[in-house]
Amino acid sequence: MTVERLGPKLFNWASILEEKTREQAVRTSQMPFISPHLALMPDAHLGKGATVGSVIPTLRAIIPAAVGVDIGCGMIAVRTQWTETDVRAAGPLAELRVAIERAIPLSAGGYNSEERTTESVVAERLEVLAQKAAKAGFDPSSYTGNWTRQLGSLGSGNHFIEVTADQSGTVWLFLHSGSRGIGNRIAQKHIKVARALMEKYYITLPDLDLAYLVQDTAEFWSYINEMRWAQDFALANREEMMHRLMQCTAAFMGEPVQDLERINCHHNFTQPEHHFGKDVWVSRKGAIQADAGRPGLIPGSMGTASYVVTGKGNPLSLNSSPHGAGREFSRTAARKKFTVEDLREAMKGIEYRDTDAFVDEIPGAYKPIDQVMADAADLVEVQHTLHQILNVKGD
Repeated sequence: MTVERLGPKLFNWASILEEKTREQAVRTSQMPFISPHLALMPDAHLGKGATVGSVIPTLRAIIPAAVGVDIGCGMIAVRTQWTETDVRAAGPLAELRVAIERAIPLSAGGYNSEERTTESVVAERLEVLAQKAAKAGFDPSSYTGNWTRQLGSLGSGNHFIEVTADQSGTVWLFLHSGSRGIGNRIAQKHIKVARALMEKYYITLPDLDLAYLVQDTAEFWSYINEMRWAQDFALANREEMMHRLMQCTAAFMGEPVQDLERINCHHNFTQPEHHFGKDVWVSRKGAIQADAGRPGLIPGSMGTASYVVTGKGNPLSLNSSPHGAGREFSRTAARKKFTVEDLREAMKGIEYRDTDAFVDEIPGAYKPIDQVMADAADLVEVQHTLHQILNVKGD
């Protein structure tokens, strides 16, 4: 798709764009500190306050809800030495799936045992995170006492763990998750702080979730410091899950995993950048950074293709690209439209836990990933196209 201009400060790459999503993006783009413009990605869909699949540059202000409640959510992938033929010949894939499900806590309330947090690798990661929190000036335990047990847990919704193969048959280990409950609580607190400040200063907004924090205030830097810590937690969470996934796969294959290539990238985050002659905060809510040559990961929905890409550094997109397929149907609407039989048909040939809990994650509930990638042709270059062999999700 050729990029289109939807407003004075809004550019759109989505050929499939629901009207309420367009309206939401227009509202956000009209905030007075948006500069130079908001970039709407091909997977854009309705979100909380700001649109999921949007890149939001702001001058001396941050909208916490525009970063999202799953701070630092993103992807990690590792290219291995094996082929799909090797993996399928090693034994029943259900055995590998069950081993992964036992090693990595799944679902919204799934956390590690206390004993797991004392294992050497986990303990080292937690110590680093504790030191970073102290440097940031806050105690994660003030949000939740069990934050240490969340490291290495998946969550639910569209988070997943996959064994996939690229166009040459090479196997990649691939997963999607973020900062879990601790990141959500950090985000929710600062969204409330921003709303309270709007009320205190009699600032009227078109949407309360566009409440913002002004740079050089204590509230702004408190959010930035804690948000950066949550991003670090999300990165470490993915690294820990990948460590466990590699252990499970190695046991299944009978030899250690060769880590031939590794990519770990956020798609819910903010950071200072320079665009169009200005220093701005760029919040990517459901978008990845796509500077020229930067590797990235764009997953499809459950049962469809995913992509290993490199960025093209498109300046109009603020060096960004989509982060996935993007929902077309809400979870409630998907459950009304699709059945467990539809899901089984979509997942033919892929090992997964057969349950109606995943009906709202069926590929039909999402935009076609092929169309999303076609719309992103001037944003990224595809290096590898992955298809799923095995899929693990939380209820």
